[in-house]
Amino acid sequence: MAKVLTPRNEDFPRWYQDVVAKAELAENGPVKGQQVIRPTGFALWERMVSEMDDRIKDTGTENASFPLLIPQSYMQREAEHVEGFAPELWTVTHAGGKQLEEPVVVRPTSETVIGEYMAKWVQSYRDLPLLLNQWCNVMRYELRTRLFLRSSEFLWQEGHTAHATYEDAHAFTLRILHEVYADFMENVLALPVLTGLKTAAERFAGALNTFACEAMMRDGKALQMGTSHELGQNFAKAFDIQYLGSDGKQHHCWTTSWGTSTRMVGGLIMGHGDDSGLRVPPRLAPVQAYVMTVKAGDGVGEAAAALHAGLRDAGVRSRLDDRTDVPFGRRAVDAELKGYPVRIEVGPRDLAEGKAVLVRRVDGSKTPVGLDSVTEAVTQALEADQQALYDEALRFRSDNTTDVGTLAEAVEAAGTGFARLAWSECGLEGEAKAAEQGVTVRCLQRADGTVPDSDQEPDLVAVLARAY
Repeated sequence: MAKVLTPRNEDFPRWYQDVVAKAELAENGPVKGQQVIRPTGFALWERMVSEMDDRIKDTGTENASFPLLIPQSYMQREAEHVEGFAPELWTVTHAGGKQLEEPVVVRPTSETVIGEYMAKWVQSYRDLPLLLNQWCNVMRYELRTRLFLRSSEFLWQEGHTAHATYEDAHAFTLRILHEVYADFMENVLALPVLTGLKTAAERFAGALNTFACEAMMRDGKALQMGTSHELGQNFAKAFDIQYLGSDGKQHHCWTTSWGTSTRMVGGLIMGHGDDSGLRVPPRLAPVQAYVMTVKAGDGVGEAAAALHAGLRDAGVRSRLDDRTDVPFGRRAVDAELKGYPVRIEVGPRDLAEGKAVLVRRVDGSKTPVGLDSVTEAVTQALEADQQALYDEALRFRSDNTTDVGTLAEAVEAAGTGFARLAWSECGLEGEAKAAEQGVTVRCLQRADGTVPDSDQEPDLVAVLARAY
């Protein structure tokens, strides 16, 4: 059979594009940089939204919706913010056949418009903390685009909060980083992530500090999976977000913002995919068990339908494929491409013996299982393969992370993975030199791997890599 996908080791970027296309995840939109997310890809995003939304709400955050279009004057009120986003802004100058009195920008992120409304809604310390999140689309102009990883329009969640004190805002920023983002990425996406502090050069425009989750892809490059920003009082002062304290005085709030996007779908592909396509972690998978009839007749259809119903009753996200007019081999290849964790194949021969065949996507194993044991075997396989994917990704990152002593060694090591270098040996000057060679400081960590409060802490370690 001809190759369905370009092998990863032969051409990783082409392999990625092949998976996106042939697994029917997404296509380019009619305007450069746009993406059309197909049902298979959108189902993955919906599962991400569901899992993330539960975690976000567990922090006390509430969902809201804010406008897509933002007056240009709002953007200009926080100078560092607008400077950081100016090259990426999409600006609307005409509507209804007439020129607008004031141009509006399509939101690249919503600190400015949400700050405007926070100023209205916060009056007293009793109104704090104000914890808001929205699921929406944003637009940022991009010259070089790649589906899911870097597009001019993408889907995401953006959280925005206001607090009475620096300490409360700082703690909440890190809570989102660890309890929401890292927890979801490791326990659902099965991707181990490094959590750390961004350098000043990589910091979000207008923030005091940016904290990030960085994952290693199977080509050794880093992918920033999510960020949580400590904004200090910059936006509060620009938008006059004040509260009356218990001391009877007016104070500016301390604000945060944080976000993850459909870029995580790209991370899923590059973090777990193989030469047969996607491998979707079972806890994320929209379809956990794919029940397939091999051919019609001999009670095969009825048996497959019964297994499908039993799996669904047990809480397994199951799908029945009884399209016997489509060649079985083609359907099996399609199921592998889309990364369904488990397939249950039901054919006349196995059925005559009271069995079905359990096929596991992670290791490719095929095991005959008694019909009355299928549900138990599937649930055990799903849990085991969730852990197997995480362990495999963790081993890969460990095997491709190198402790180095000089910047030159770090740049060389970043050709195949992550390099760990003392920040004192790198510094701002070394960071700039590395960037000229396509290598960036992904984050700063303490020596024990924990997240520092600032880049002024002693003995910090810089993690350098090539990145998407």
